[in-house]
Amino acid sequence: MADNPYTVLGVPKDATNAEIKRVYRKLARQYHPDRNPGDAAAEEKFKSIQAAYDQIGTAEVRKEYDNQDSMRDMFGNGNPFRNFGGGFSGGVDIGDIFSQFMGGRGHQQSTKFENRPRTGVKTSENDKGSDIESGLDISLEDAIKGTEIKFSHRRLRKCKKCHGSTFGTTKNCSECRSMGVSSRESIITVKVPPGAIHGQQLRLNKMGNEHANGKPGDLIINIRLDAEDGRRWENGRLIQEVEVNYTTLLLGGKIQIKTPNNKRVQIDVPPRSKIGDRRRLNGHGHDGGALDIEFTILEPDELNKKQKDALKKLKDLGL
Repeated sequence: MADNPYTVLGVPKDATNAEIKRVYRKLARQYHPDRNPGDAAAEEKFKSIQAAYDQIGTAEVRKEYDNQDSMRDMFGNGNPFRNFGGGFSGGVDIGDIFSQFMGGRGHQQSTKFENRPRTGVKTSENDKGSDIESGLDISLEDAIKGTEIKFSHRRLRKCKKCHGSTFGTTKNCSECRSMGVSSRESIITVKVPPGAIHGQQLRLNKMGNEHANGKPGDLIINIRLDAEDGRRWENGRLIQEVEVNYTTLLLGGKIQIKTPNNKRVQIDVPPRSKIGDRRRLNGHGHDGGALDIEFTILEPDELNKKQKDALKKLKDLGL
């Protein structure tokens, strides 16, 4: 089984597309073979990073991967078509239905039936199409003031020709191949209310997959706020990485940072601080919330002669 691309890149599943791209570029530079000549381990790491990015590096391929991942979860919990009213146990090419759930081409793929009559499908008032989950990236500014975004939405819709009436029957429909539904795409407008937060869900009733003989499911939009370069979300809290040089970490000092609301703030670095230590700044995060500062090491691209000489002396002193 292939490695989880989110794990390989070290990003959470609710990371924005922009965050994934920034992390990929950073890791690709770090492990690029030109920077690590002759290092087989670095080369393998670079290949795995590239493979992970190929799976989730753009909005289109990421949506396909997430849909397939959700389908795998559904298979692990039982029959993914259990809410579809049954009727798929014999003769139907399940791969075609699977493709439609994934947003496949639908009409261009073949569907096979056994040469025997099909019985009608028992339905109930509880029959319902499956819900669809999808991510929507917005900026911190738009989250505060609210926004409207055009959203490309693909889902199963009732057949325009038979209106779902041929599903589970012996009747034929050239439009949907007697599935009762087909995959169609549309552009919808998603209204994000002011004060939206990272991870907030918007539920659009009856905008999920439609059931051939029942009610439509819902569309669930997961709001993802782009934390911008050098920041990330962690359990709903905004984390900002701050580069600190080695001597300041050891001896302590003061540094200046730029907060998400573009304010300059001076913070204290306690003596003997370590990489990964954090300080909390209340009121400086998104929309007046808390901002956690996380110390990282400042790594210069090159060292001049004086710096090298100083480091050699520190090395001789046991540092």
